[in-house]
Amino acid sequence: MTKRTRMLTTTEAARYLGVHPNTVRRWETQGLLPAYRLGRRGDRRFSRDEMDQFLAQAANGTGH
Repeated sequence: MTKRTRMLTTTEAARYLGVHPNTVRRWETQGLLPAYRLGRRGDRRFSRDEMDQFLAQAANGTGH
């Protein structure tokens, strides 16, 4: 069973990653950063664990 974690909005994810929200949106659209879409508008939510994995891959040169 996976642990439940609070999902972050695009703005919160951008702050966490130290980039502009548009960069987070672009990475998600390009398939580099996983996101979950909610509601009719398709609002993005990001898992902190998946963002940590993204950062680790980027640091190792295996990400984007």
